[in-house]
Amino acid sequence: MFLSSTFTEGCTMDDNPVSGPQSKNLVDRVKAILTKPAQEWPQIEAENSTIADIFTKYVLPLAAIGPISLFIGSQIFGFGALGFTYRPSFTSALGTAVTSYVIALISIAVLAFLINVLAPRFDGKENKLSAVKLAAYSMTAGWVAGILGLIPSLGIIGALAGLYGIYLFYLGAPTLMKVPQDKAAGYTAVTIIAAIILFFIASTISSTVAGLFGHRPYENLAESGEMSGTVSIPGMGSINLDKAQKAADRAEKMANGEIKPVAIDALKTLLPASIGAYTRTSVDSMSAGGMSNASGTYANGDSRFDLRISDTNALGALGGIGAAMGVEQSSESEDGYDRTQVVDGRMQTEKWSKSGSNGTFGVLLADRFMVEAEGSVPNIDVLKQAVSSIDASALAKLAGS
Repeated sequence: MFLSSTFTEGCTMDDNPVSGPQSKNLVDRVKAILTKPAQEWPQIEAENSTIADIFTKYVLPLAAIGPISLFIGSQIFGFGALGFTYRPSFTSALGTAVTSYVIALISIAVLAFLINVLAPRFDGKENKLSAVKLAAYSMTAGWVAGILGLIPSLGIIGALAGLYGIYLFYLGAPTLMKVPQDKAAGYTAVTIIAAIILFFIASTISSTVAGLFGHRPYENLAESGEMSGTVSIPGMGSINLDKAQKAADRAEKMANGEIKPVAIDALKTLLPASIGAYTRTSVDSMSAGGMSNASGTYANGDSRFDLRISDTNALGALGGIGAAMGVEQSSESEDGYDRTQVVDGRMQTEKWSKSGSNGTFGVLLADRFMVEAEGSVPNIDVLKQAVSSIDASALAKLAGS
């Protein structure tokens, strides 16, 4: 099974539950987690349940609401716009529903794995059972809202209900994964990004498989309109929906092959022959998997660094979504620091080690090109100067070509 091999390696689906009260029935749990989550999460933590219990008694029935509703709605109402209505065939609708359901189940398992792995990075504790609880119960709002799929044109409204799941996750993380309250927002933000990446992967797989039945489940959503404005998230700030929409649209085009990677020769021409006192000593390039990269090595005596320009293609679009969400992460020690933040609307990474006198500085330009300098230099400003030597306007033109 997927869970046994991917998430619960080394343990059974029972996962040795702790002693405690039994889980609530499905209806009572849904009502409680949606209406009084702050009081419900401690009860969920204390419950005597297993991973198998959570999947069979909670995830399986709730995750089916959306696919079943969409199947029924597509057969009764169809998909319509401008007076025209399209009803997919029974086989097409069934294929879409089954594929979406399977992907939803796999996504929960993978999300739980990510939750567990990320927890220690925010001073939390790994716990497989708690990770499954957090993944499953925080998805409740989105699953219940899946009933709106009975009227396909209202599906996007149901999707917005998933935003409430972010708040549920934020409230549950300190209780279940022992993440300190002051780091819960950052933990939530990073997990959201992982979930978005997971959604793109899942939707691509779902669309490809369902396409064998003659209908792609997400194409109607893509054509239903654009989001705009901002959405506020408790404890995290706001999401710029305009930027998120543009990044999502670009990722879709790249996934469909509409946007090609930039030729490596075009990237190499952007690498300057010298940067300050540093002279370029070599140039390397490569292209594979829909991405391209050009890098140059620069030296000044014993000091040297590599300057890379990477066309990240669809992955850059996901970084654009991260910028739209204002994601930030920072850690410091006596030896240095490691930061990821949004500066002037761009994702930026910065890492420095005092003892080794080395570091990394990178910026995502045009929501597509990662320009990064890395090496052993006197200070981080050398790396920042190297990155700024790359013509951002030229990259923007390449992105639009």
